[in-house]
Amino acid sequence: MGYLSDIEIAQQCKMKHITEIAKTVGVDSEYVEQYGNYKAKISLDALKVNDKEDGKLVLVTAITPTPAGEGKTTTTIGLADALKRIGKNVTVALREPSLGPVFGIKGGAAGGGYAQVVPMEDINLHFTGDFHAIGAANNLLAAMLDNHIQQGNELGIDTRRVVWKRCVDMNDRQLRFVVDGLGGKINGTVREDGFDITVASEIMAVFCLATSILDLKERLSRIVVAYNFEGKPVTAGDLKAVGAMTALLKDAIKPNLVQTLEGTPAFVHGGPFANIAHGCNSVLATKMALKYGEYTITEAGFGADLGAEKFLDIKCREAGLTPDAVVIVATIRALKMHGGQSKDDLKVENLSALEKGLPNLLRHVNNIKNVYKLPCVVALNRFVTDTDAEIKLVETKCKELGVNIALSTVWENGSKGGEEMAREVVRLCEEEKGDFTFSYDLDMTIEEKITAVVQKVYGGKGINILPKAKKEIEQLNALGFSKLPVCIAKTQYSFSDNPKLLGAPNDFTVTVKEVKVSAGAGFIVVLTGDIMTMPGLPKHPAAENIDVDENSVISGLF
Repeated sequence: MGYLSDIEIAQQCKMKHITEIAKTVGVDSEYVEQYGNYKAKISLDALKVNDKEDGKLVLVTAITPTPAGEGKTTTTIGLADALKRIGKNVTVALREPSLGPVFGIKGGAAGGGYAQVVPMEDINLHFTGDFHAIGAANNLLAAMLDNHIQQGNELGIDTRRVVWKRCVDMNDRQLRFVVDGLGGKINGTVREDGFDITVASEIMAVFCLATSILDLKERLSRIVVAYNFEGKPVTAGDLKAVGAMTALLKDAIKPNLVQTLEGTPAFVHGGPFANIAHGCNSVLATKMALKYGEYTITEAGFGADLGAEKFLDIKCREAGLTPDAVVIVATIRALKMHGGQSKDDLKVENLSALEKGLPNLLRHVNNIKNVYKLPCVVALNRFVTDTDAEIKLVETKCKELGVNIALSTVWENGSKGGEEMAREVVRLCEEEKGDFTFSYDLDMTIEEKITAVVQKVYGGKGINILPKAKKEIEQLNALGFSKLPVCIAKTQYSFSDNPKLLGAPNDFTVTVKEVKVSAGAGFIVVLTGDIMTMPGLPKHPAAENIDVDENSVISGLF
């Protein structure tokens, strides 16, 4: 008998009315703004009226990604359902999927198998319109910027130094580099321009770090859109765009409430790139989840060297959050790929390849335990082809670092397959106290902060700053941005900036190509390697498989 697809499983789910989901965690109906029967936005007033002590915060992260897959979102949702199964009051906080990956190579991003958030189709497509609002605010700012230049350029903007791009929530490589303003003076100023995907917009990062409408406005006002002829930054505040941008975002900023297949409340809100930005759901959704749950399970994008590092060094620092435990998701299949085994041979036991790949997991474990000083567990996402000998090897190596493993089969068995993991998470939260520490101090120089992450988290020996980036660092120091945290954009496929260096490489140098400020978000973006802020579609995009029947039922969406 074949397995059902994710969308078929989701469509079989008998969802509870969203007001019932809100009631299970104590959100009063007056704060629930319904989007149909199964989605709602929760008013920010629901945070103000709840003086309950925050619940336990559990971060789910993973090993370095491979084509074999890890199942981080699936594990996050399955863990939440499993905690509910063993009697805990639990909430989930997740990112919203971007349309680009949904129609591109990845497919849906609402979990998988019997560990999903629903309504799956809505969440993966337009949902409550948040991304459209963010794109509109981004493009309003772009339009006002170019209009200002056209109408006399009172601020003296150097059109060669415009850094604000337009955006669209789609993978469209054709828009990466464009020349606009063609057609004569009446149609604008001719200049080089480009598009980012919406999730790479700084407004997305601002949206996800803001703690209130007023904080959102302050952050929007600080966004640097260009530099004038004197080399000084021009901001969204200078262009008087902030009020109108906030008007577009005032409803979007309210966290979205949905449910898992098993009826666990899930706040799904925001979703910045885990490369160019910090890759976490919104601070407001996390805070809402913590106020209304005894345990809150959240995740951060890509492997722990990217998502967890940024969650801990940027989001937790900005929002005053302290995780109680961390779950590191791994699969034996992926670890064997890190050890050199080809994707076609992963079903065959290979202890040698596994042993060679295990240092990747162990470095992530060591970072969480000894750099950030947080309790952690390894969630081994089990496949039927995993052998007892392979599982034993992973368990032995993790125990040498003082960390337990928990087998997870939530994709196949839902909450029942996550009980072992849930009990270990409860034990960590109740019995082990962390001593949460950041990987660098804000008083360090920009170069020292980048070096700290490369050496402590990536395992490299140092950094090589190219002349262009050196000049940019000097400018950021002169402009007073040196005390901000760093957000390092690099490949997700390696600890290094070279995607071909798998496992746990040592003695590598990370090349810093470009350094720029996201003043609204409140961090410095450090570009290494070749990072795309506008992805392209593959030869056969996932969109080719998606269809709708005469009853409006969607198929082929993962």
